[in-house]
Amino acid sequence: MTLEVLPAETVVARGKRPPQGEPVVDRALALLAAFDDKHLRLSLSDLARRSGMPVSTARRLAVRFVAWGALEKDESGLYSVGLRLWQVASLAERGLSLRDEAPPFLDDLHAVTHHHVQLAVLDHTDALVLDRRLGDVELPAISYRIGGRIPLVASAAGVVLLAHSPAEFQDQVLSGPFRWPLHECPRPAAKDVRAQLAGVRRTGLAMLSRPTAPIASVAAPVRDQQGSVVAAISVVVPAGSIELYRFEPALRATARAVSRAMGAPMAVGATAPW
Repeated sequence: MTLEVLPAETVVARGKRPPQGEPVVDRALALLAAFDDKHLRLSLSDLARRSGMPVSTARRLAVRFVAWGALEKDESGLYSVGLRLWQVASLAERGLSLRDEAPPFLDDLHAVTHHHVQLAVLDHTDALVLDRRLGDVELPAISYRIGGRIPLVASAAGVVLLAHSPAEFQDQVLSGPFRWPLHECPRPAAKDVRAQLAGVRRTGLAMLSRPTAPIASVAAPVRDQQGSVVAAISVVVPAGSIELYRFEPALRATARAVSRAMGAPMAVGATAPW
């Protein structure tokens, strides 16, 4: 599978009208993209403003989306994402097998660690949370929801996924100002990240604990029938609350179990990654 970094689109504003020649499908997708973690319910004017289109266009598209089930509209006139979008998204091929096979093992890992456990896959330049289990201790400032995105370089799961991605993709991610949380400073140099990725490929484990970060995490790879890394399982804890190495045995065992369920080949006398 070829991974690519999607280029940021530059839109030249023409008053309140959409760019000339902009396909209807792009406007429709822009309307859906107006929603995020902090904007779960939007008024029509907010939809128009956040999607960069006239209110009349936003209204016309919103009516069609509500009729199809992609959006829902409550009695106060606010719009939210509809369940039919979730229904369609649940058919994503890369997630089907993982969602079928991983949950029992995530339950076991959570029962052993009592901390936040998550399953993530690579999606463009982020790690996408496919499943999670909430820990007994609330994470400070950060809550990774199912469907949430995590910066690759700033999370153990993301580092695992990046470490096992094609070299060209790594170059694209690290050649520019990769996404980095404001609370984590300073941003690591690309050469240091590359050294970290090499260590992850060698040991089969990523541990991230930075001085200014509110959380720490450790992650291991999940492999498919071809032995390719298709996901990462991680344990996330409040920074300084516990030594990450304590999770290594349980995390490795969980990643191996999910990989076996996915049909991954288990080599006799395998080294650290297995």
